[in-house]
Amino acid sequence: MDVRRAAERYRGGDPEAGIDSRHAFSFGPHYDPGNLRFGAVIACNEERLAPGAGFDEHPHSHTEIVTWVVEGELTHRDSQGHETLVRPGDVQRLSSAGGVRHIERNDGDAPLAFVQMWLTLLAPGGDPAYEIVHGIADSTPYAVPEAGAMLHVRRLAPKERTAVPDAAYVYVHVVRGEIRLDGEELGPGDSARITDAKSVEAVGVTEAELLIWEMAAA
Repeated sequence: MDVRRAAERYRGGDPEAGIDSRHAFSFGPHYDPGNLRFGAVIACNEERLAPGAGFDEHPHSHTEIVTWVVEGELTHRDSQGHETLVRPGDVQRLSSAGGVRHIERNDGDAPLAFVQMWLTLLAPGGDPAYEIVHGIADSTPYAVPEAGAMLHVRRLAPKERTAVPDAAYVYVHVVRGEIRLDGEELGPGDSARITDAKSVEAVGVTEAELLIWEMAAA
């Protein structure tokens, strides 16, 4: 198990424009050849947008983009004609496939915080697709078959335990609160990369929320 702390994230974004980004993997100008991916995950970005701030239209291709809102509301628009508001508890997925463009903004009056995760496709090409699941439950894993991955959302009370999936690759991201994972304490923004996970448990130290990626292969 490889634990990465929130303080180790690469700082990005544009603070003067109200955009604060924290990258867990090599990203943009922060090139780190030893930290390009884990399993199918190639990005896990913590994004904070001030009211009125956002990312102008930009392209993506051959990537599954999954977004989890922590607080506030995210406005999404894309070149396929989708326009939605993404709120806490929703899972949004944009399959960029052969190519798509999108806009992400905070059009509300309150700060916006979200986690955006990028996964590589098992095979290139295909047609872009969009999906949003409102109010996903802890007991309902979200499948991303194009990347050979499954997202589990877990919310823990203090001392509550949850099993981490047994899998070749497991990526755990702490959204909020504190947990104990295989003897290590993790807080907000911390993550763990587990290879050949078997019989691993997460325990809530405080009330906590986790995002767990279960992946069969790199």
